[in-house]
Amino acid sequence: MTEKRMSRWYFGGLASCGAACCTHPLDLIKVHLQTQQKVEKRMVGMAIHVVKSDGVLALYSGLSASLCRQMSYSLTRFAIYETVRDMLGSTGQGPMPFYQKVLLGAFGGFTGGFVGSPADMVNVRMQNDMKLPPELRRNYKHAIDGFYRVVREEGVRRLFSGATMASSRGAMVTVGQLACYDQAKQLVLGTGLMGDNILTHFVSSSIAGGCATFLCQPLDVLKTRLMSSKGEYTGLVPAGIRLIPHTVLTFIFLEQLKKYFGIRIVS
Repeated sequence: MTEKRMSRWYFGGLASCGAACCTHPLDLIKVHLQTQQKVEKRMVGMAIHVVKSDGVLALYSGLSASLCRQMSYSLTRFAIYETVRDMLGSTGQGPMPFYQKVLLGAFGGFTGGFVGSPADMVNVRMQNDMKLPPELRRNYKHAIDGFYRVVREEGVRRLFSGATMASSRGAMVTVGQLACYDQAKQLVLGTGLMGDNILTHFVSSSIAGGCATFLCQPLDVLKTRLMSSKGEYTGLVPAGIRLIPHTVLTFIFLEQLKKYFGIRIVS
């Protein structure tokens, strides 16, 4: 008999929340860089500026909205991708072909991007708020306050500002992360040199993070600017420095959740 563990539908959201708690400062710096009217600061300079201006805790501005985003956007895309993948895999026909993983990842990511766009918009605004003059700041207390005030002051439709870009970016990120992670892990295990352990998860998720960064960077800049609505930094470095660690941590957390709390399958 062989035993394996399958992921539960909500594990992707929990794993993404854990990763977000670790990488939120990098995400905040990325948003600040992407919304510069002109290139005035680089990554380290922007981090120093934020800390000097508003203190170390300012690096975690918008964390509540970021967690709401992960529990909507990431939970949805992981749930769709992993549920369908595991259902198809249970037929005994072997791993899905890569093109099917890409199509499934694109669909799951597009859906998740749309579902998570309200939390994404509030997250971007909270992170970008400290850059604005005091009289122009929105000063959302937390994510729920942000949702309430957007609906009250700007209408429900405003919550989905940038939803098209967020959905398109979600599709590209999910292809880069989930489909490429599965394929990279399959190839690494296929060499016979490494087992299904944390080192394999690290190598595979690093590859997936690089792929996701390359695929989503142009749309990420456009999405951030549409949602902040208040402009030019196009380099891959800030997005990669945030997205690659986030991808690595997400899949390491996910694999550990699956290992210790996943659905036990004996065949």
